[in-house]
Amino acid sequence: MGIVPGQGGEPAHYTLRAGEQRLALNERLGRPLTLAWSGAIACTHCGRATKKSFAQGYCYPCFKRLAQCDTCIVKPETCHFFAGTCREPEWAERHCFQPHIVYLANASGLKVGITRGTQVPTRWLDQGAVQALPIMAVETRQQSGFVEMLFKEEVSDRTNWRAMLKGDTAVLDLPAERDRLLTRLEGGLANLRERFGADAIRALNEAPVTLEYPVLEHPTKVVSHNLDKTPEVSGILLGLKGQYLILDSGVINLRKYTGYEVKVTV
Repeated sequence: MGIVPGQGGEPAHYTLRAGEQRLALNERLGRPLTLAWSGAIACTHCGRATKKSFAQGYCYPCFKRLAQCDTCIVKPETCHFFAGTCREPEWAERHCFQPHIVYLANASGLKVGITRGTQVPTRWLDQGAVQALPIMAVETRQQSGFVEMLFKEEVSDRTNWRAMLKGDTAVLDLPAERDRLLTRLEGGLANLRERFGADAIRALNEAPVTLEYPVLEHPTKVVSHNLDKTPEVSGILLGLKGQYLILDSGVINLRKYTGYEVKVTV
């Protein structure tokens, strides 16, 4: 599912990708939508058929072989590139040794996160954040992991997806939260700058971003659809937030089913 941020306070624009087909979802709000899984799954990297999807879209051989499926992607501070054991050094040089942003976001409450600079604001939209604020710029993904670990001493790195979908998240003063955290973590940040260099880890002074989503009605009770258990899901499309479709029959996280062969009926 593709997401493009809205302009001038408009909600984000969602497009459902199924094979070569594209379906604009915003204009489908309030109308019936059916997703039917055929039972087939194809690896999004090599294309081979697989009975089970690993890491949201990979067959098991690719899951074990690709650097993008290694645990250091989830925990960047465990990067082992310089130990000579990276699965794909050339891939790492293109993706991990790029500028990254450490940010605060508000999807279900205050959280800290990291992303490549080129993934702003896509990453925030993926998480269903209603507010976001870049707070630090670093030179590599590993450095972003060390900074995030420091901030996790004070703030969560998790989103409560059920609370996010209910849409009653309280507005936060993100600049004030940033200043509070920078003060409390000043010593730890100084240690990281001493290790990597003062220019490698820089505090940012940017304005917070507000994000809007196309939602007619938020669920009061969140019921999740599972294509593995119920291959056909139908309902009236009530909203789109994060990677979720909100139907009157329940919600479904489409990212979870990357690589699944699904027939879409509108």
